[in-house]
Amino acid sequence: MIATVPGASSTPNEQHIGMVGAGPGGLAAGMLLAAAGLDVTIHEAQPVVGGRTRRTTVGDFGFDTGPTFFMMPWVLEEIFSACGRRLADEVELHRLDPMYRLMIGQPEGAPLQIDATQDVDRMVAQLEAIEPGDGDAFRRFMTDNRRKLERMTPILRSPIRSIRDLMTWDAIKVGPSLKPWQSVHSNLSSYFKNDHVRLALSFQSKYLGMSPFDCPGLFSILPFIEYEYGVWHPRGGCNALLTAMAKVFREMGGRIITDDPVEGIEFEGRRATGLRSKSGDHRYDHVVVNADAAWAMKKLIPEHLRRKWTDRTIDGKKYSCSTFMLYLGLDGEVDLPHHTIYTSRGYRDNLDDIRDGRLTRDASTYVHNPSRLDPTLAPAGSSSLYVLVPTPNTTADIDWRVEGLRYREETLDRLESTFGIGGIRSRIQAEKVVTPADWASERINIGATFNLAHGLDQMLHRRPHHRLEDVDGVWLVGGGTHPGSGLPVIFLSSEITADLLCKEVGVAPPSAWTPFDGSTNDGDRKIDVPLAAWT
Repeated sequence: MIATVPGASSTPNEQHIGMVGAGPGGLAAGMLLAAAGLDVTIHEAQPVVGGRTRRTTVGDFGFDTGPTFFMMPWVLEEIFSACGRRLADEVELHRLDPMYRLMIGQPEGAPLQIDATQDVDRMVAQLEAIEPGDGDAFRRFMTDNRRKLERMTPILRSPIRSIRDLMTWDAIKVGPSLKPWQSVHSNLSSYFKNDHVRLALSFQSKYLGMSPFDCPGLFSILPFIEYEYGVWHPRGGCNALLTAMAKVFREMGGRIITDDPVEGIEFEGRRATGLRSKSGDHRYDHVVVNADAAWAMKKLIPEHLRRKWTDRTIDGKKYSCSTFMLYLGLDGEVDLPHHTIYTSRGYRDNLDDIRDGRLTRDASTYVHNPSRLDPTLAPAGSSSLYVLVPTPNTTADIDWRVEGLRYREETLDRLESTFGIGGIRSRIQAEKVVTPADWASERINIGATFNLAHGLDQMLHRRPHHRLEDVDGVWLVGGGTHPGSGLPVIFLSSEITADLLCKEVGVAPPSAWTPFDGSTNDGDRKIDVPLAAWT
């Protein structure tokens, strides 16, 4: 029996869009499609919206489940603008200074500390004190990457379906900046003499779940974006962004059905006609997938329809690492900045362990301590602490039922000894542990929390396309397609998919959508919404 789409119009030409997943990509695409006048229903497997950016609640404490950094706010501002809204009216954003504290492990002695800041003079002074000459190198790095991002922006904003889409003047201009033989680390080595400085500007490869020794050098734009445009905290955590997006989407007539996992996409021949979910069978003209791309292709689309993306092909791809997580509700305040990143004393060995499926005793660890700034995530006098340790994904021979208990103890020891959080075990009032096996159980292929890896052999047209190949009426948004993982580029993927789908069904994309072109003017940041609107 085909369920009636709630509130659907009987207008013959109206297009009904079904969407799998209310994560950042799904909500962003849903907002844009609704703004274009299309009828959109999102089916979300979890009881709440957000996907990996949802809120995790343990007792009286709240935590971001996944992303805790928010960057490039103008990209999301574009999407709100397309809906006739302002991001700053819906979410309270705070620019962080310092953006984060780096604690770089050294073989002997205490970690080297760097407080990353957008104040270029302060940053230069810190780097110069570590290695004479590396301060001035930082200025050159910023100048060169400003130019690189300008050249890359048209590629990040465009669908790349084949090599032909790269035979444009915009793409050709990017060529000299790419240097495909360079990794992020080797790119930085051309600027900085000190290993610790290079590490301070390359750990961002972990945002993609990759090692800076393997991650393509073009991703040196990641630290540049932080230092150029800042790191932001939304009051209530990054999930507050998703909550605001869901609110606007619903106000525009969109529907979200939560606790409704999708079990398959229905086809007539090669044409998608709807989807099957916990709530029934639903007929749609197009289906947009915001689930984990590899999982969704294998589980939602019959293999005989997938000539390019067969199960064997998907299994043969390279994937990101996974993460071990502690969500801790602690009694009292924690004397750490908003973001603190510790890198292992044996950083390269730690990266090799992750690649080769081993667990590192002295593992790199990230701690998010939002309660110093944001009182909404913990009771008064308490702290919500988010702890992340990069680990192998579930292809490794690790029994997390056993190792999870041991890794918890080692991580708590590190929080005491390295991060200086005294008596942490006696202060725990609420706790949740998440392992790679838990991520895999959330319909994330092999628990690879950052999706398909971002090597040059899996970028651009080599990622699954926005209009999925081999079938008709199926579209992708999110980290599994171009441009890749991370909230800002996931929002860019939504803009690309929404634009393509609107053109396919013959409607104009939202007229208020005025994309930021990535350019700068004499060093000024070109952001349509005044930064003064965000504190």
